[in-house]
Amino acid sequence: MSAPRRSAQCADQFNEILAVNDRLNELKDLDAILDRVLTESRRLTNADAGTIYLLDENKLKFSYVHNDSFMKEGEINKDIYANFSIPLNDESIVGYVAGRGESLNIEDVYDMPGDSPVTFNPAFDKKTGYHTTSMLTVPIKTSQGKVSGIIQLINAKNETGKSISFSHDSQNMLPLFANTASVAIERAIMTRELILRMMQMAELRDPTETGPHVTRVGTYCAEIYHKYAMMKGLAETERKKTKDLIRVASMLHDVGKVGISDKILKKPAKLDNEEFAIMQFHTVYGAKLFVHSTSELDAMSGRIALGHHEKWSGRGYPGKITALTGEVKAMGESLVGEAIPLEARICALADVFDALGSRRSYKPPWPDEKIIGLIKEERGQHFDPDVVDAFLDIFDVITAIRDKYTEDLPEDEKPNPQSAEAKKAAEAQDKERGKDNNA
Repeated sequence: MSAPRRSAQCADQFNEILAVNDRLNELKDLDAILDRVLTESRRLTNADAGTIYLLDENKLKFSYVHNDSFMKEGEINKDIYANFSIPLNDESIVGYVAGRGESLNIEDVYDMPGDSPVTFNPAFDKKTGYHTTSMLTVPIKTSQGKVSGIIQLINAKNETGKSISFSHDSQNMLPLFANTASVAIERAIMTRELILRMMQMAELRDPTETGPHVTRVGTYCAEIYHKYAMMKGLAETERKKTKDLIRVASMLHDVGKVGISDKILKKPAKLDNEEFAIMQFHTVYGAKLFVHSTSELDAMSGRIALGHHEKWSGRGYPGKITALTGEVKAMGESLVGEAIPLEARICALADVFDALGSRRSYKPPWPDEKIIGLIKEERGQHFDPDVVDAFLDIFDVITAIRDKYTEDLPEDEKPNPQSAEAKKAAEAQDKERGKDNNA
């Protein structure tokens, strides 16, 4: 290739990277950004598969994966929620690259020189029947030049689909893209951390509003919506945009609990009628935080905060609230069916599922069979039938999310199965979270 032609090609690639970076900056959620980063990295290099690891103290945490050989485009795959980390040392290829901050391009992982500083672990290939050949591993660096993660791409493909080595152009271009993408990744991490800090304020009032709880609910909502949108045949552009927003917005579903008395939030038994009437206003308090919304994210956060205790049959709360700017003294006219915003209908199911399945100081978790039985029973009553169908269809993904974002209670806070008082309190709380929806 002539020098002018190569120069023009490099300019085109650089402009393409800038355009992709602009699209990344439109996204809010970390997982949506990682998905886009992998999509664009693979497109730029024509790679079959790829993984992103993010630095977490002294280890690299598996954060996202693509594999065209195993994952169909648009389908939800539980493997993206695998929960493992790799030590930050030279015993792995990603650890080696992270430690040195330099890219590594391997033509054939099964035919590396004897003096190679790294070795390939074939465990995944043996387990799945996949055959890794070429591998390009690059560090993601912050604006200060510090390594914050790794992009590892597998098996570059030629026009016929045959695995080939990654080109020098790919080796030069991918680090540039990784470094520009790091800005969007850092921003998304900061957004998620800010939300978790906000919810820590709610957790001080209500111990059930933990960081893992809101993270699980947000992720459940994103994947339930994805499946629902696929079932309804919604356009890919709309699907991706809404999935990005709903994951972040639904994490704030109970932020209004900061306005409710500790006496009510921490009561280990069923609320009386007066207490329940007060508790209902946490939906209004949460929505008030977003009443002067200037973004789609704020607007959706407000709709979810206000509507996630509505019921498909019209028996939920707070009902139709037309003016949030002034003092709201009473619940509104009941909302029924599709009058309830879709994102609130999805969050209603996600929140109940997680609450019933979570261990609390006053109760053990319900088994999955019992939770699913209740959800099926409440299909068309508490929950949107189509949302229930979407949830059940991806239940393996739901359980993978739950396993990834677990939480551990101290030993002295774990429920005592011999305690009749704890059992009674647990049943009361479970009813509140389930059919009666008193929380």
